[in-house]
Amino acid sequence: MKQRFYIILCSVLLLSSLALPAQAAAAPAENGGEDLNVKEMILEHLADAYEWHIVSWKNKHVAISLPVILYSENSGWNVFMSSQFHHGHSEYRGFSIAAEGKYAGKIVEKDAAGNDIRPWDFSLTKNALSLIISSLLLLLIIMSVARSLKRNPMEGKKGFVGLMEMFILSINEDIIKPAVGKDHARYAPYLLTVFFFIFTNNILGLVPIFPGGANVTGNIAVTMILALCTFFIINLTGTKEYYKDIFWPDVPTWLKVPIPLMPAIELIGLFTKPFALMIRLFANIMAGHSIVLGLTAIIFVTVKLGTTINVSMTVVSVLFTVFINLVELLVAYIQAYVFTMLSAVFIGMARMEPHKVD
Repeated sequence: MKQRFYIILCSVLLLSSLALPAQAAAAPAENGGEDLNVKEMILEHLADAYEWHIVSWKNKHVAISLPVILYSENSGWNVFMSSQFHHGHSEYRGFSIAAEGKYAGKIVEKDAAGNDIRPWDFSLTKNALSLIISSLLLLLIIMSVARSLKRNPMEGKKGFVGLMEMFILSINEDIIKPAVGKDHARYAPYLLTVFFFIFTNNILGLVPIFPGGANVTGNIAVTMILALCTFFIINLTGTKEYYKDIFWPDVPTWLKVPIPLMPAIELIGLFTKPFALMIRLFANIMAGHSIVLGLTAIIFVTVKLGTTINVSMTVVSVLFTVFINLVELLVAYIQAYVFTMLSAVFIGMARMEPHKVD
């Protein structure tokens, strides 16, 4: 088991140190040897896309084309593959991928005045496909583990099943039970699903080759939906005592009337909790990916400074990239753990019981 773990870990680090420089090298090659724009390179790799770019080599692109599904008020429904755009350099059926402006990276069309407008876009993008892949992978893993545990529930499990059992018990016993309280079994399925969903996508985001490399949990739309799920569960299952503590908290009356100062603060707190969940996960994952790409870019930024400096900085870049990837493996777990823990704490706060007077 240990040998397999070390082999997988070394493979991830090797792929990270090799594939990321190869992707970053695509920009100078496409620009005919021009200086690498680090900011644009990082933002391009972090952004969503209509194709899944694999590698670029000698001005040739290897990418997985994804279906584009659009509804235009001018031409109705349009369904075609993203390869028709030729990596964003061509127009097809009046649609194109905007290179700049507020719609940069998105599909646009021209209106009667020649301005860019957005059609209704239902396309399967890179992040959307990654979400489907990670969800199917998670279902496969959890169902296989559940089947194994159901077959021999009293038998001690080894290998991957034993590892998953340890994870599940750890999250349930150390986070869910203490934070939620007596109703923990009611919320355990959701909280366990959130933990493994975030952790799986965090790990896949560190793998630079298909089906990894998508910036799913570094996309604020994804973290917003996860935070909203927790928000609705908290407030739809909250007790009467929870709402009483919001609208009529146990504080001096002058803090509640005639100016409802404390109720206003408590009401604002309803929205700051999911907002904190959303921003914390988004910012940490986005920052981690940006640091890795920034360190990789050092290799190409120092090309014109001479061979000696470039070689030395390449060694530094690779060493720091590997180190940050190791840190990111830890962060992938910590961010899933923190999101689940805070969600459990907020749910537990909403399940408060009436205060007993001795």
